[in-house]
Amino acid sequence: MKPEDFAGREPEFLIEEYFAGQTKAWGIFQDRFGTLRRQFEVDIEGTWDGNTLTLVEDFLYDDGETEQRIWRIKKLADHLYEGEADGVIGTAKGRAYGNALNWTYGFALVVGERAWNVTFDDWMFLQSDGVLINRAEVSKFGIKLGEVTIAFRKDAALKKADALSDYATIAAE
Repeated sequence: MKPEDFAGREPEFLIEEYFAGQTKAWGIFQDRFGTLRRQFEVDIEGTWDGNTLTLVEDFLYDDGETEQRIWRIKKLADHLYEGEADGVIGTAKGRAYGNALNWTYGFALVVGERAWNVTFDDWMFLQSDGVLINRAEVSKFGIKLGEVTIAFRKDAALKKADALSDYATIAAE
């Protein structure tokens, strides 16, 4: 599978537009045997300045651990992106066509007291109603260690929930 296979598919996925503002995500990590190892939620705040998309990702894992990762992603040309973040080894490379983005990068994954240098091969697919599905294979030396699956939600429903929360706060005062 290659990103060009998705040229012309709708809705078109432009990461600089999709991730601008607030996005919510839910994810799982399964080991190579399919055993669920970890679950998490992510709150993402994105800003696009015309050149760089900055994503502040706040993770909350099911064991209570928290983590923040800040991505700086540049659009190099139509269909081409590169990005950096703490833990990323070198530069992440992305290619987007139609509703799909393939994002690949090395990452220093902290496991216990050690950091493992692994490779992520992410495939993101934008669906209708602001749903984005991400499947990533995690490998080391070409051997699959596991998969990450993430569902992102960005739509009027999130804005409506925020507005209702704000209204409830004002009403309580």
